[in-house]
Amino acid sequence: MANTVEERIKELRKVIEKANEEYYKNNAPSLSDYEFDSLLNELISLETAHPELVSEDSPTRHVGSDLGSTKGFRQVSHRYAMLSLGNTYSIGEVGDFVQRAVRGLEGKTDFTFSCELKFDGTAICLTYRRGTLIRALTRGDGLAGDDVTRNVIHIPSIPKVLTGENIPEEFEIRGEIYMPYASFDRLNSEKIEADEQPFANPRNAASGSLKLQDSSLIATRGLECTLYHFICENNPFKTHTDALDACIGWGLPVSGHRKVCRDIKEIDDYIDYWDTERKKLSFPTDGVVIKVNELDYQKELGFTAKSPRWAVAYKFQAERALTKLLSVDYQVGRTGAITPVANLEKVLLSGTFVKRASMHNEDQIRLHDIHIGDYVYIEKGGEIIPKITGVELSKRTPDVEYIVYPTHCPICGAELVRDEDEAKSFCPNSFGCSEQIRSRMFHFTTRKAMNILAGEATINQFYEKGLARTPADFYDLTLQQLLTLDSWKEKSAKNFIASLKKSLQVPFDRVLFALGIRYVGAQTAKSLAQHFGNIDAIMAASVEELEAVGDIGKVIAQSVHEAMHNEDFKNEIERLRKAGLQLSMEKKTARSNILEGKAIVVSGVFSISRDQLKEIITDNGGTTPSSVSKKTTYLLTGENPGPEKVRKAQECNVPLLSEDEFYELIGGKPEITSIEGAKSLSADRNESGKDEITDLTLF
Repeated sequence: MANTVEERIKELRKVIEKANEEYYKNNAPSLSDYEFDSLLNELISLETAHPELVSEDSPTRHVGSDLGSTKGFRQVSHRYAMLSLGNTYSIGEVGDFVQRAVRGLEGKTDFTFSCELKFDGTAICLTYRRGTLIRALTRGDGLAGDDVTRNVIHIPSIPKVLTGENIPEEFEIRGEIYMPYASFDRLNSEKIEADEQPFANPRNAASGSLKLQDSSLIATRGLECTLYHFICENNPFKTHTDALDACIGWGLPVSGHRKVCRDIKEIDDYIDYWDTERKKLSFPTDGVVIKVNELDYQKELGFTAKSPRWAVAYKFQAERALTKLLSVDYQVGRTGAITPVANLEKVLLSGTFVKRASMHNEDQIRLHDIHIGDYVYIEKGGEIIPKITGVELSKRTPDVEYIVYPTHCPICGAELVRDEDEAKSFCPNSFGCSEQIRSRMFHFTTRKAMNILAGEATINQFYEKGLARTPADFYDLTLQQLLTLDSWKEKSAKNFIASLKKSLQVPFDRVLFALGIRYVGAQTAKSLAQHFGNIDAIMAASVEELEAVGDIGKVIAQSVHEAMHNEDFKNEIERLRKAGLQLSMEKKTARSNILEGKAIVVSGVFSISRDQLKEIITDNGGTTPSSVSKKTTYLLTGENPGPEKVRKAQECNVPLLSEDEFYELIGGKPEITSIEGAKSLSADRNESGKDEITDLTLF
């Protein structure tokens, strides 16, 4: 723990920025909303008390950002900054908000409040021009967002063309893309069946789905949208409620769970009602948003550095229980990840008894200062697995035990490793750790991998009897060996062997997924297989060449490269090759070889999407690494290219290429198939060529 105010401020900023990255970029938060807001409020209080320690890069001065979380989406400036809301957890603080509004409006009381459910999803900003959807942006960093139009058009509840009368020439409308519980349960069932990491909650699932590289998959995810904030240059409406009512008439999805309240009592009644009734809804909500309803008064109240003064979010408390921590187990996953799991005194939470809870990683244990013997708070909320969110220090006794996090694998004894930017520790003994081996063998047999008739009990039998210690061993098993096992009859043995023979026809991308390389899910395996065509090409690829594949970042590229150069892994591949598995597929034929041997990094905003540009490059034989190095042939720059990429290009003497020069290089601009309205997707430009940002900023 920090010893001085300055050290505590630095500590809080580090933890909050890490939490922002986990929430916005990784869709894998380790802090609950309440925990995060408590830390942020502590930082705000310390900075207020010590203004000499305030820094412009403090998380109290900017919103969390998802920019750069997924490659392949161009970034476009918001015409109006997209800010966040201040949060509160008590009706008393809502009353304080009401009083601040009265003071800010110089004692006026002739205004109302619009109370709305706070949907738990991911923020979206839609732009309509002449009644047609032309652009969809994520919140990003508040000033610019990722252009996800190509994905949003596949969400059924978002109209591409509006109907009705008096539709403004152009307007923006903000809202939330969310995943109903039914869609979330179905998606996670599919992930678990494919032995993939399930999403922690519907919000993470919605955010992750919105950034899928394959737009056609969006329609299968069951996403929905609700819109709640209308913005127009010459707004014809007097109140926020009038604007939303008009939007409903144009066919836009606006929530009907709204109410205009006159005072704090009516606001309190609305909150109390939905704190209970929300549990009957088919979609996730995490609070209530209270807004000053009159638009002129909203302008008069204005904004802080990151939030409007005319709105606040009341957050519902997640259900939690207090129980005693008895011990900690350390689980070893298929990829070697070590996960601490708490063993608890049984306690009732959200209708079920809980005896175990996730502790995430060592950082979270230290953040909460958890000891064995402590009484801890556990929450479920939207989470699949309950997690520990805090310690009740008033119940701590002198005999509690400090948790000594393991330095060696609890299964095989190998010394654990932890990368600088990783939250988890890993056992590096991939081919010697029995738990990893068994998990990897089971993963290999799952339906979305090789679809071999073998469950966990069968895998354990094979392992214990020494019949199979790697997936390649499956293909050496004989009928006679199988019949020596407990409970195996001739029919079940023949069915197993038949499924092995059938697995020889499984396509290469599924075989690659079945190999269980860390971070390589089914979609990533498909991208790698389609890009390289065969396992030998992947083995020969450099990290940079692996990064050139559309949806693969540096971490995944390094993981694949390490696996392909592991001697045990290479031996396994050769055995699988001899067994007859499909280790190649037809590779997409290039239109030409004009760019063969050329590595072209793409940066900036172009007349077409960066995905389309990269496809043109690869179609003509080139590669598209994500970062500039001495091996880069050109840096293809559009408007506002990344300054770091330009600097690196100058440092490495890499030539800069404009979009027109690029088309001249390949012999002309090819025809581009675009979605409806694609010609209008680029942001409106003023005469200076920059996105116009007015001084009117709305969240």
